[in-house]
Amino acid sequence: MNESQEAVAGESPHKGKTGLKRVWNAFFYSLAGFRAAWKHEDAFRQEVLLALVLVPLALYLGDTPIGKALMVASVLLVLIVELVNSAIEATVDRISLENHKLAKRAKDIGSAAVLIALLNVLVVWGLVLFG
Repeated sequence: MNESQEAVAGESPHKGKTGLKRVWNAFFYSLAGFRAAWKHEDAFRQEVLLALVLVPLALYLGDTPIGKALMVASVLLVLIVELVNSAIEATVDRISLENHKLAKRAKDIGSAAVLIALLNVLVVWGLVLFG
C-alpha cells in the first residue's frame, strides 16, 4: 500500500516516518501549533503573558530547587492543558458548529481541566511560599 492508498484508508501519510525525520517534522508541526494557538486563542495568549511574569517570579521567590521546579511546572501545566483544550474545541467546531449537548460537554470538560490547572498554580505556589 503506497502513501496515497494509506491516506485514502484513513491513515496519515506522515505516520510512516521514523527516526530523525519524524522528530524534525514533529518539531515544525509543534511550532505551527504554537503559532495557531497564539493567533486564534485569546486565553492561550493571556496565559503565555502570565507565564512570562510568573516563571521568572518563581525562580526568584522559590527557596529550593524543588520549590522553584514545582512553581514553574505548575505554570507550564496551564499552558499544556490550554493547548489540549484548544485542540478539543477546534476539533468539535470542525465536526459541527451546531449546538449539541455532547459538543457542549466536550468543551465544558476541557474548560474544567484548564480551571483545575489554574487552581493547581494557586495551591502549589501557596504551599511553596507559605507552607
